[in-house]
Amino acid sequence: MRAIAERLVETRASDAGRRTKRIKRTVLHAFLIVMSLVWLFPLAYAVYTSFRPFAETAKLGYVSLPQHLTFDNYVHAWVQADLPKFFLNTVIIVVPAMIIVLFLASMMAFAVSRYSFRFNVGLLLLFTAANLLPPQVIITPLFRMYLALPLPDFLSDNGLFYDQFIGIIAIHVAFQMGFCTFVLSNYMKTLPKELNEAAVVDGASVARTFFQIILPLTRPALAALATLQATWMYNDFFWALILMRTGDKYPITSGLNALKGQFFTDNNLVAAGSILVALPTLIVFLVLQKQFVRGLTIGSTKG
Repeated sequence: MRAIAERLVETRASDAGRRTKRIKRTVLHAFLIVMSLVWLFPLAYAVYTSFRPFAETAKLGYVSLPQHLTFDNYVHAWVQADLPKFFLNTVIIVVPAMIIVLFLASMMAFAVSRYSFRFNVGLLLLFTAANLLPPQVIITPLFRMYLALPLPDFLSDNGLFYDQFIGIIAIHVAFQMGFCTFVLSNYMKTLPKELNEAAVVDGASVARTFFQIILPLTRPALAALATLQATWMYNDFFWALILMRTGDKYPITSGLNALKGQFFTDNNLVAAGSILVALPTLIVFLVLQKQFVRGLTIGSTKG
């Protein structure tokens, strides 16, 4: 009888534990659903607004049921803002900046993670700490520096870093190096040290060890960082606005200003243009989603 009573107590305790876990899981799921809806509401509302004519929203208000929906705003935004030109400007800035920053960061990460020397930890901390500096703090000296730094004529049409694609590329590389170095160095630390030792025994140089052994093994991390960097650089608005003067050189985010009038702004048109501008980043993420998730999680369970 005592054994039966103890078993009943254990069964009741087990049932109570399962009920508690079920309640916690339900509360967690409800919280995540609510937060997802709150997060997605502005995007959904922008999509909804982009399909409505401005005359209709001006008459009925933005918070109203639509009488009819149309793609006219998307067509007008594509033509009026000359989005293909600004998309090309963005490609000219983002692709070289992403390649350069990943290449330099991978070399820096290789040096501080695979070799021991006196200042390797301090050097890594210096790169990482640079990410903590808000860009707005240094904009005045940086702006003056861009007005003073000379460039060869074949790289610049005014002889300066200011108002040039290469100037925006350089600032992206400078500000993203720290984060990429930090991520890649942590990833490279999970690779066995024996790889370097075997390469040395086989007579491989440092460059060959890096390019033929270590770098190919970091492809998942590079894919994840490439996705992040492409998205961050693509969405940048601040640097081009400050360090560029010529409107025809603006990247796509700054080019959206062409949809704003001096005395009047069609918010439906701006919403359509914003959706068009956001589509490439969504496509990049969907295409590289598996590599992105794998690059963020691989090595997380290694000792």
